[in-house]
Amino acid sequence: MTEATPAPAAPLSEADDKLWAGLSHLGGIILGFLAPLLIWIILKDRGARTAVESKEALNFQITVVIGQIALFILNAILTAVTLGLWTLIGWIFPVALWVVALIFSIIGFQKVNAGGSYRYPFALRLIK
Repeated sequence: MTEATPAPAAPLSEADDKLWAGLSHLGGIILGFLAPLLIWIILKDRGARTAVESKEALNFQITVVIGQIALFILNAILTAVTLGLWTLIGWIFPVALWVVALIFSIIGFQKVNAGGSYRYPFALRLIK
């Protein structure tokens, strides 16, 4: 017997493409890199705007995770060396990075929701 190949998924409507592109930026606030990753994997072939914006959001969220890990390691080392004197100051930086990511993600959502595109001011472009 021959197996029937599944039909390709229908392209996203313009409104849905815009919606998912915006949600890829906004989803990073709650789920980190998982939201844009899932949106990119599932919908990248169905909408041009969703493909571009979810990839941009994914690159930014990966950059934020790398930054958080680096700050955690730095804080652990400095806290051990300075016997806890660094702890009060050292945990301000991860919170500041989270706030910056929150602000940029909201700006990205607003730009895409207004019909434009958004490129984060700093992000490692790991996903091409």
